[in-house]
Amino acid sequence: MEQNSIILVGTGHILERSVKEVEAVIDREEPDVVAVELCEDRYNALKGNVADFSIKDVIGGGNPFLILTHWLLAYVQRKMGAELGIEPGADMMAAIKKAEERGCEIALVDRPIQVTMQRFWKNMRFFEKLKMIFSIVFAITSIGSMGKDDTGKENKKLTIGGIGANKEIELDRITDDDVVTQLMEELREFSPGAATALLDERDAYIAGSLLELDQQTFKKSLTKNASQQTSEKFDQTASGEKRKIVAVVGAGHVAGIKNLLSHPELIPPKEELCSLPKRRVGINIKGVFAIGFIVAILIILLSLIYSGRPLQDILMVLPYWIVINGVLSAAGVVIARGHPLSVLTAFCASPFTSLSPFLAAGWFAGLAEAHFRKPTVEDAKSMLDVNSVGELMRNKLFKIVLVAALANVGSALGFWIGGSVVLHELGINMEDIWIGLKTLFL
Repeated sequence: MEQNSIILVGTGHILERSVKEVEAVIDREEPDVVAVELCEDRYNALKGNVADFSIKDVIGGGNPFLILTHWLLAYVQRKMGAELGIEPGADMMAAIKKAEERGCEIALVDRPIQVTMQRFWKNMRFFEKLKMIFSIVFAITSIGSMGKDDTGKENKKLTIGGIGANKEIELDRITDDDVVTQLMEELREFSPGAATALLDERDAYIAGSLLELDQQTFKKSLTKNASQQTSEKFDQTASGEKRKIVAVVGAGHVAGIKNLLSHPELIPPKEELCSLPKRRVGINIKGVFAIGFIVAILIILLSLIYSGRPLQDILMVLPYWIVINGVLSAAGVVIARGHPLSVLTAFCASPFTSLSPFLAAGWFAGLAEAHFRKPTVEDAKSMLDVNSVGELMRNKLFKIVLVAALANVGSALGFWIGGSVVLHELGINMEDIWIGLKTLFL
């Protein structure tokens, strides 16, 4: 697709023919700029440059399920690429390599991946998140062969959807217009909010970046860089001819970007596209509900004490709370194959963290796992190079996040199950809880 001086090349990130097409277009068009659907972090990852990381930031700075989803999505893409005999992102690497060979300017035009994933996660409802994780795991096990075509070539497939709603997609046709349309419709049906973050907003960001490049005129002048090699310096303020831009983007973005390039007035400001929900000094709705629920229980317990109910009866139910919370959170760590002391940490932390909306058992279990099985930068580098689920489970960094996530799941279950058992043993029903909440807030 061509838009004035911008030439869009729609690719499949796991298709060898996309690599050849990218190289052919760059050779034919001889562009001044090669724009790629990458942000700085993804560019560095493709180049094999992984920055140092903090385990505290990994566990406490974001939702562990968000991190797991990101890694699992990347793992699915890598597995599809392995089926076709090509590395994921080979189309982008081909564009970068060809641009370097020809001395073209390289432009990273995609939105930062951290922003995209956080907005993607925020835009999904709770059950959509659960369905997303299930669908990813299902996809991992569904990649396989569809049989051979008339030429004897083995066709590979990906099954999308899940139990009762399966659709097979031929991997080699993943850039075909009808298949792209089907995949986009599936995502929008699955979660309109997720589709907005992954597709529409990125279309707008990329289109805005391309228009910024397109509006820059250049003036070639020979200069010497620090290594005394000749290079071309672009003067963005000087008058001159427009640069020719070849933009390499995923096939699913082509239609949206094309439309926005034709109607730039529809493109929101980048500040809006990159904004993240700020943490308020106050308490969010979930926090208010959790605190209200806990305070209501305390009010009821105090009422029982002052009504003459023996304190011993109340203390007798505490073991139920401790054991149920501790066992369920510890079970999550066991499922994640965490260190025995991480299991113990989850057991000890959960009965207390369940009472606070500001703490999570997974934080403590994850930090314990990181202490006893310290991950390295190599674990981060090899995260997406694994070829099986078993290898992924042996990766220390992945296991830390999995431990944190499943410990939190167990702790959340423990809160509701343990709370229900305690209330039942005390002879209190949920109507008393609601009365307590109304007394507190109304």
